[in-house]
Amino acid sequence: MDLIERALEFEQRKMKALTTSDRIKISREAKALILDLNQLYKSKKDEKIMDIMKRLTAIKRKVEKRLKGAPLTA
Repeated sequence: MDLIERALEFEQRKMKALTTSDRIKISREAKALILDLNQLYKSKKDEKIMDIMKRLTAIKRKVEKRLKGAPLTA
């Protein structure tokens, strides 16, 4: 269960005062973890794995929203 431990450790990281480079790394790492967890979920169908994936997806969306920036208004 090394994968689940890595995901839980990722979730506990501090996400404040990040550079753009850090945000890109976090986004990519989150995507990789989510895809790996999805493969595990397909075989086990454990709801705990699904909950972890949902929390990681929320973190990934938050980081990506900050990467893309606010939309320009006319």
